[in-house]
Formats: sequence, structure tokens, C-alpha cells
Amino acid sequence: MKLYYSPGACSLSPHIVLRETNTPVTLVKTDIRAKKTEDGRNFLEVNPRGYVPALELDDGTVLTEGPAIVQYVADKAGATSLAPACGTMERYRLQEWLNFVSTELHKGFSPLFNPAMPDAGKVVVKERLMQRIAALDTHLEGKDYIMGKNFTLPDAYAFTVLGWTVPTKIDLTPYKNIVAYRERIMKRPAVQAAMKAEGLIK
Repeated sequence: MKLYYSPGACSLSPHIVLRETNTPVTLVKTDIRAKKTEDGRNFLEVNPRGYVPALELDDGTVLTEGPAIVQYVADKAGATSLAPACGTMERYRLQEWLNFVSTELHKGFSPLFNPAMPDAGKVVVKERLMQRIAALDTHLEGKDYIMGKNFTLPDAYAFTVLGWTVPTKIDLTPYKNIVAYRERIMKRPAVQAAMKAEGLIK
């Protein structure tokens, strides 16, 4: 199994889940701008859309899109603590939060990284993004993790995306629940191992 990743990108989320489940994987560093893997392969042959993450299975099947990949990994590993059983309301709640992180947070950050986006446009985008961050902060009141007491798949994704507040110079200090939440997740051995492997921390 191979995970195509770019350091600190949204591929960090499945990387964390792979380590949380002790799933053996080969990491393939990918330059998503040049569309090349570290061994010189044309990444568009792996994922024609040209972005990470992509998970290549042992039979050559390629699965893309982070929320799909993390559910696949958790289900294959039987990690019910990370992903409740399919068909349960808890699983649908998990999918609800994966979609929230994907569409409201992840895509909220994307324009802020686009050099072609006018500053005025970034102001509007940032205002909307901050509303979503505030909503997550409110939801986390009294909770250790998004789904309650247990670390689950949306937490790996939210942790990854919230890390982008550093390069975009967004101050999370007013959001005490999110600050404590990120510190809590940062202490997880699997999270530290994934970040070290990607060169994000020492």
C-alpha cells in the first residue's frame, strides 16, 4: 500500500489514520505543483486530478479523496474507535463531520493559498471561514474530540486543516476550545510520528 502525500497538505489526515491503525504503508512524497513523485513518476498517472492524497492498494487500485481514504483504512483495520460501524447513526454523524471539515473548513482555506485571489476576495473568504471556525469552537465546548470522548476520523482531518492557520496567519487564540483540542491531538503518538515523517516537526 502506498500513500502519495505532500508535507502538511490534507494528505496528513490519512497519514495520521494509517499510523493510528498501525497499517503498513509506503510513503511517496509528491510535488503537487510539478505533478511528480519523488522517484520521478508522473503523478497524473496515479491521480488524474493531480492532487493528494491518493492511496494505491497492493492490487494497483487507487483510492482518492481524504474522507473516503480514511474510512477505507479504518474499516479495513477494524478500528471501530476511529469509525463507528456502517449503518449506525454514529457513522452518519462521522460522515457529517468529515463533510463539514471538507467543504466548510478545507475549501474555506483554499482561496487563501491562491496567489491569484485578490486581497479583497481573501477578506470575504476569511470572514466566512472564521464563522465556521467559531462554530467548531462552540461545538467543542465540553468535549475532548469532535464526536465526544474518542478520537475519530474527523479529528485527524480537522487537526490537519486547522494547522493551515499558521501559514495563513489566522490567530486561533480567541478560540480556547480549538486551541486545547489541537494541543490534545498533537500529543498523540501517531500524530507526532506522522508529522515527523513528513518533516513538519523534529
